Amino acid sequence: MMLNLFDQFASPMHLNIPLISLALVLPWALLPTPSHQWQNSRLLTLQGWFISKLAKQLLLPLNAGGHKWATILMSLLTFLITLNILGLLPYTFTPTTQLSLNLSLAIPLWLSTVALGLQNQPTVSLGHLLPEGTPSLLIPVLITIETISLLIRPLALGVRLTANLTAGHLLIGLVSMAAFTLLPTAPLLAILSIIPLFLLTLLEIAVAMIQAFVFVLLLSLYLQENT
Repeated sequence: MMLNLFDQFASPMHLNIPLISLALVLPWALLPTPSHQWQNSRLLTLQGWFISKLAKQLLLPLNAGGHKWATILMSLLTFLITLNILGLLPYTFTPTTQLSLNLSLAIPLWLSTVALGLQNQPTVSLGHLLPEGTPSLLIPVLITIETISLLIRPLALGVRLTANLTAGHLLIGLVSMAAFTLLPTAPLLAILSIIPLFLLTLLEIAVAMIQAFVFVLLLSLYLQENT
């Protein structure tokens, strides 16, 4: 039994071994891999169609240089979607509710896009820090503001994913606790609370998929600015 509502976000341990590593490997073990058969299964066909549609949507605004990131972006998108949805199963743990994990994904990828821009087009990349036609007195202020907004991007990526998933899990936990609390005294009300709990679960499934897509979409937009 949970002593605290936020205990569900604590990384579980077994024999002093953090089980978050197992949770991170599990999605790759569950995803179907292409076979050497002449005819693919329905699951593989559906997965290929899903990935091709999302890849087309993500890579459409990018130029040819950004298309090299297709494998990284689609792997990250598939990984995040699977990880978020698996975290909705009962008695499971969602690693993407940990800000440290999301920042460890966001910071290196964002830094790679910045380094790519400085390598390929340094003038254009540095030009984003100062709009054309800025008065001389505002130049230091604008450069400072644009630099801060640039550095805060990976933090916004990680916090957005963490906050949205955490809020959904908390709502489901609160409704579930209310249903169990009302069961002895008001069984009819407890049974009726299953309806909002079911709707919240459907909403959280949608949020899990949408937030994974938004995470990768923003990375592709940062890549678009630097290629």
